[in-house]
Amino acid sequence: MIALGSDHGGYELKLRVEKYLDEKGLEYKDMGCYSTESCDYPQFGRAVAQEVAAGNADKGIVICTTGIGISIVANKTPGIRCALCSDTVSASLTRLHNDANVLAMGAGIVGPNLALSIVETFLNTPFSGEEKHARRVSQIEN
Repeated sequence: MIALGSDHGGYELKLRVEKYLDEKGLEYKDMGCYSTESCDYPQFGRAVAQEVAAGNADKGIVICTTGIGISIVANKTPGIRCALCSDTVSASLTRLHNDANVLAMGAGIVGPNLALSIVETFLNTPFSGEEKHARRVSQIEN
């Protein structure tokens, strides 16, 4: 299961991501927001991060206008490794090397086609499990 969250600046892109997940038959939980009415991103980034940290979701996706603020919020939750990605190379490498469990994107930075490619890459790239990467991820957690 994938937990999704956005503020008003990421709402439209979140809807596109939900449509993509529906088309792929992937289960998700929308943690809000639910319109383009101005709102504060921390509550939605935190809600996604808590779902992932609690084990209720395997991965999370958070979206705001830049992706910066909502990624900062998500990373404040213990056990979360949220990566802000604006290209597929970063999305791939953060899964391979960092075992990132939450993807952040900026709706004002990446267009919908690129965003969906980033989502696909993030969701389909496994952690490499290489000893050096596992060791480093362990050091992040401590």
